[in-house]
This record gives sequence, C-alpha cells and structure tokens, in this order.
Amino acid sequence: MFSYKPLNSASAAQVVSLARAVNIADSKSLSEDEINAAGYEGEKGYHGTPSGIDNTAATFGGLLRFQRTDDAPIFEKKPLSSPIRIVYASTGITASTTEVVGDVRAKKEADEVWFADIMSKYMTIVTEGEKVVESGDMNRLGQLMNENHALLQQLTVSCKELDDLVDAARKAGAVGSKMSGTGRGGLMIALTPTEELQNSVAAALEKLAPQVWKTTFA
Repeated sequence: MFSYKPLNSASAAQVVSLARAVNIADSKSLSEDEINAAGYEGEKGYHGTPSGIDNTAATFGGLLRFQRTDDAPIFEKKPLSSPIRIVYASTGITASTTEVVGDVRAKKEADEVWFADIMSKYMTIVTEGEKVVESGDMNRLGQLMNENHALLQQLTVSCKELDDLVDAARKAGAVGSKMSGTGRGGLMIALTPTEELQNSVAAALEKLAPQVWKTTFA
C-alpha cells in the first residue's frame, strides 16, 4: 500500500525520540536507518503490527512516499514546488489503533469484493495525488483529500466528531479536508493554500475542537 505522510503520530514521535535519546546517552552512533528500526519496534508495543510509516516520518521528516512490503519498506522524500499550509484539529477522542485495524480487517475478510473496490479507488487517488503534489496543484489535491475522506467513511473509520470538523473546515474555505490517522476520533487535517485561509480555517475549527494547530512545510 502506498501512502503520503506529512506528519507522524504521537506514539511514533515518542519512540523515535526515545531511540535518539538512548543513542546519545549510550554513545551508540546509530544511523538514521537504525533509529527508524528502533522506532518501528517501539511502535509494535502500541499497535501490534504497525505499517512503519509513522516511525519513518518521525525519523526522516518532510513529505514521504511510503510503500509497505513483506521485507523492508520502500520510501522516498518528495520535493515540493511550493510550501503547503495545513491546519490540524483534534476531536479530543482517543481510539485504539489495534481495534480499528482489526475491525477493518474483519470487514475485508467478510466482503473481499467490496474491500477491493475501495482499495482500487484509493490507489487511483494516491496515484493522482503524487502528480498534483509535484505540480503544486493545491485545489486538485484538496479535492482528492475530500474523496479520500469519503472512502474512509465507507470503511467506517471516521466518526461524527471527525465529520463535523471536516465539514467545518470546508465551510471555512479549506480546499480539502479529511480525517488523519487511526480514525474514530483523533485528528483531522485541512489544506489551506494561503496564510489568510489558514488563519480563518483555524479560527473556525477552534470553535469546535479542543486543540487546533497550524503548520507549514516545504
């Protein structure tokens, strides 16, 4: 499965930071790949069978194209033609990644055809998403984010609280918004190409969400 990851999860940030701290404290001189591998082992304690994308993003930073394989994952850092401004908002709800992943796996096993159709649509979005990220077409990227959120709703990993924040961001002018992470709580992300739009979307989300963050990456 391919995925793009601008930011990492809290658990991945913690275990990668811990790996770096131990590396310094014990003078181990670990490479970035070894730090990443240590972070992956730490993620297992949180999620059972993590994809590896979160610890990879936490280790290397930036925008990554990530592909999980049976062996070592394949990833590359993606250059951006222009800065990307985003707003994150939290539902204040913590969900179990292991439980959510298990539920999705059960749905897949119960209806392989249904799941394959969703994955086919997902891969179409990812393929086009890579092109529009490279070209800097933020409006189309936003549309693809909206399409992705609709697929995640079909997978039942969204929830009312996430959907409310996603809708509020779009009404405030975000060119696209979707849930981010495990789902059934946690975070949503909104794409806001200009600083003015970023501020207005953040202000709208602050009326609903317990925590809102603005960030820009290049």
